[in-house]
Amino acid sequence: MTKNAVRNLLAALIGLWFVGAPWILGFSGHSGALWGSMGAGFLELVFSLLALGKIGWGSWQHWIAFLAGVWFMMLPFVFSFGPGVTLFILALGVVTVLLNFYNMNAES
Repeated sequence: MTKNAVRNLLAALIGLWFVGAPWILGFSGHSGALWGSMGAGFLELVFSLLALGKIGWGSWQHWIAFLAGVWFMMLPFVFSFGPGVTLFILALGVVTVLLNFYNMNAES
């Protein structure tokens, strides 16, 4: 398995985690945060899997997954989570953005 595939699968797992995050972290009662997390998580999951085997800046699948990662980083500030949840979600967002950036920047 290539490094690019491993990065895509890790990003897909993070997307899956964000689908379940509202219940795991206890913010499922907040409709906006629930749908924001689940929607971006689903996009991350699907487009990271669709991006398997693709590299380069022209890979639109990576761009969508990259933008979902940017949303993950914004999510705790838009919905005012506590400091622990904010740091955790922010860290996963940064990891998601970096995984997609590295795949877009890969040469082979």
